[in-house]
Amino acid sequence: MGVTEMRGWSLAGQMLVLQLLVVAVTVTGGAALALVQAHELLTEEAGATATAVAVSVAASPDVLDALDQPDPTVRLQPYAERVRGATGVDFVTIMKPDGTRYTHPTRGEIGKRFLGHTGRALAGETFTETYTGTLGASKRAVTPVMVDGRVRALVSAGITIDRISARLRDRLAWGALVVALALSLGAAGTWLVTARLRRQTHGLGPVELGRIHEHHDAVLHAVREGLLLVGRDGTLTLCNDAARLLLGLPADAEGRHVRELGLEEVLADDEERVHLVGDRVLAVNSAASRLGTVVTVRDHTELQALTGQLDAERGFADSLRSAAHEAANRLHTVITLVELGRTEQAVALGTAELRAAQELTDRVVGAVREPVLAALLLGKCAEAAERGGELVITDDSELDDLGLDPRELVTIVGNLIDNAIDAATRVEAHLSADERGVVIRVSDDGPGLTGKDAFEKGWTTKGDGHGLGLALVGQAVRRLGGSIEVAGSAFTVRLPVP
Repeated sequence: MGVTEMRGWSLAGQMLVLQLLVVAVTVTGGAALALVQAHELLTEEAGATATAVAVSVAASPDVLDALDQPDPTVRLQPYAERVRGATGVDFVTIMKPDGTRYTHPTRGEIGKRFLGHTGRALAGETFTETYTGTLGASKRAVTPVMVDGRVRALVSAGITIDRISARLRDRLAWGALVVALALSLGAAGTWLVTARLRRQTHGLGPVELGRIHEHHDAVLHAVREGLLLVGRDGTLTLCNDAARLLLGLPADAEGRHVRELGLEEVLADDEERVHLVGDRVLAVNSAASRLGTVVTVRDHTELQALTGQLDAERGFADSLRSAAHEAANRLHTVITLVELGRTEQAVALGTAELRAAQELTDRVVGAVREPVLAALLLGKCAEAAERGGELVITDDSELDDLGLDPRELVTIVGNLIDNAIDAATRVEAHLSADERGVVIRVSDDGPGLTGKDAFEKGWTTKGDGHGLGLALVGQAVRRLGGSIEVAGSAFTVRLPVP
């Protein structure tokens, strides 16, 4: 099988082949090593048995007595055969010091010369060797029979190599069974591991998996939206670069619990919600998956600022619409009075309405010379009047255009007034500048705060937990480096002048 062919296989298939090869080589090698060791052990065991038999025969009194007889073979041959049968060796040979046999399993070999080495035994040493004699190759031991310090005879006992091999073949059958069982278990285990790997990799090959990883990594780093994957146990398992930046997460965020990262509140809702994180307004959306919870994070900071400015302009347009509607009513009344011939009353009513509208515009524009902020205040006055309330710009209000970001001012003033109008019928707004910077104070005749952190995300005078206005105020004030003081239903904002 070529390497090119294997490259087309799935990762699970390649792992199966490789693991089967490893198992086969390991088991076969282990079996071969065990076979060699078994042969060595059996050979050593045969040598030890032959040595014990030879030494025992050499020390037997019956042997010594038989050597003194005119024909030692008569007594030694039956004795040697009994010993051979009792001990399981293949031969017991008793011989003269010159090697002439007294005994042999084959009677025709008695009286002939012993085939093997005897020099070390003649020197008084017991030794073993592998030698090919009349019975074939054998593992044999040779030992002297000592009488008064001299060698009176020699004894050799041995086991043939064929017999050792036969015993090895018996063991080999059991060994083959063990090897087959080991291969079967190894193959079954490998198949199970491969099946699991195939499920986890969806049958894809290394090239496909590598390509998927590259695409995955490229998308995670390139996408501008934050992406997080939270496990079922609350552990953050995946986090891309945009999410780290938007949520201010550390480099080691992955693998830690969301509680440690301060994300419990942000990730608590299943629906899309807007959250304030630092100086950012984030839209967070969570969706459950089989791997846990997938969370997407989008930066709505600029959008929220533009929305606030658009709301201010829409409010001003609504106030113009209301004013136009009210002016139409007044004009209709004036025309009717003229038609009825009551000209003086028509002139008085028209003059009074024109004076009131002009006074409000003059007072606001004269007090606040920032055009965007002045337009916002005029719109909020009309909105309050339309809702049955009243927005009063205090007489001591005076604020020049000091270079502050008008979008931030719209966010601060607009949201403070909106919350006040929602909670009360009479609202007062004061805007001025002193040596400490710009002062913006909004108060109303409502009940005021109840001790809750008003600038916490979700706080609202309506009590529905979906408020964001005061949190945006706090955020804008922090960006401008200012401060907020709350006393009952009065909010005082101080902003430094750039």
